[in-house]
Amino acid sequence: GFAPAALAPTSTGGEGFIWQSALSTLNPNPTDSCPLYLNYATVAALPSRVSRHNSPSAAQFITRLVRNCLPGGVNRCIVMVCERSEVFASACALARAFPLFTHRSSASRRTEKKTVTVEFFLVGQNNGPIEVATLKCLASATEGVRLAARIVDTPCNEMNTDNFLEEIKKVGKDLGITPTIIRDEELKERGFGGIYGVGKAALHPPALAVLSHTPDGATQTIAWVGKGIVYDTGGLSIKGKTTMPGMKRDCGGAAAILGAFKATVKQGFKDNLHAVFCLAENAVGPRATRPDDIHVLYSGKTVEINNTDAEGRLILADGVAYACKDLGADIILDMATLTGAQGIATGKYHAAVLTNNEEWEKACVKAGRNCGDLVHPLVYCPELHFSEFTSAVADMKNSVADRDNTPSSCAGLFIASHIGFDWPGVWVHIDIAAPVHAVSMFI
Repeated sequence: GFAPAALAPTSTGGEGFIWQSALSTLNPNPTDSCPLYLNYATVAALPSRVSRHNSPSAAQFITRLVRNCLPGGVNRCIVMVCERSEVFASACALARAFPLFTHRSSASRRTEKKTVTVEFFLVGQNNGPIEVATLKCLASATEGVRLAARIVDTPCNEMNTDNFLEEIKKVGKDLGITPTIIRDEELKERGFGGIYGVGKAALHPPALAVLSHTPDGATQTIAWVGKGIVYDTGGLSIKGKTTMPGMKRDCGGAAAILGAFKATVKQGFKDNLHAVFCLAENAVGPRATRPDDIHVLYSGKTVEINNTDAEGRLILADGVAYACKDLGADIILDMATLTGAQGIATGKYHAAVLTNNEEWEKACVKAGRNCGDLVHPLVYCPELHFSEFTSAVADMKNSVADRDNTPSSCAGLFIASHIGFDWPGVWVHIDIAAPVHAVSMFI
């Protein structure tokens, strides 16, 4: 185990006494902290143990402690004590504590540049220096985390579909990739009835954008599909005054995929990787989709709209069908702030994973614990649940008949139905509706 004395001041006088006194007061339940030297420094303790459904890094607590305990100042330093296996998750957790977006007037008047230096103090058996390649990976990952956070923190009057496309173009330029963009009436002409139907009422038109990384020697093709609803009023099935605030974050799936794509390609990913962004604003207006309307989606299947506030699945259905038909993907992962029920099913800190492949389900859970972005499985059973979408006049409705029958699973199944439940590839759905708000709960 870690001996806190390893970080203690070398002096045996007053500083050493203060250090030991601070350590003796720490009683993590689950965390604790103690200020030192008139708040010039703070020593903080993470949980002494975590449960099997948590990350060994206790990543959520790292973010919370840093945001609450880090002293002010222009030049600040964080010393993170952990095992080598926890470095990646700890770095991402630290990145989340420093969001890039703010419109506070005091921040705009500030001229000095703030710097935070992070040092990792490795303990345990494998405690040698961190390799340069690992440091580059940490830099790429934390940059991606902060990019995604900035996008979801930015309000729709500054992050509409036009602005989101500019973010995609910037990433593409940085990576030497020109995005494919299908927009506005072209979506309708080419059969993207889901994306077009959701976004046609907004001032800024909807779009499908794709960034493609196709290295020589690739052996498989992976597509990541992100829900990019830049604002969700609910459409004509309008949200209430307490549930609409915060819907600037309904583009969280697309934002996360943009950040992840940038980080992954920078690390020299060796297979074909496509990032598919389904962008729209679910607005209210004369052209808005109505309940009872029927849309033909890119899969060719027809959908009777019975809830315009179940819009994310419509745009993702077009996205996964495009990934299957046009990109020839072997593996399709879609990510979305899809259902409020996700927070009930798996909680505020664990995203929900739904997949047709048991090994990928296990891999996602393991990856979540390794990186601190926790996920937990949903029931995958289309033969029992897909009947919730039965329609008398179309292939399916877009919202379930019984909201008490695993609605988060059903919402994911709606997406999967547009590539087919007998599709031989791997399909993974990640619902991050609650976790996308998680950092704001730590403030």
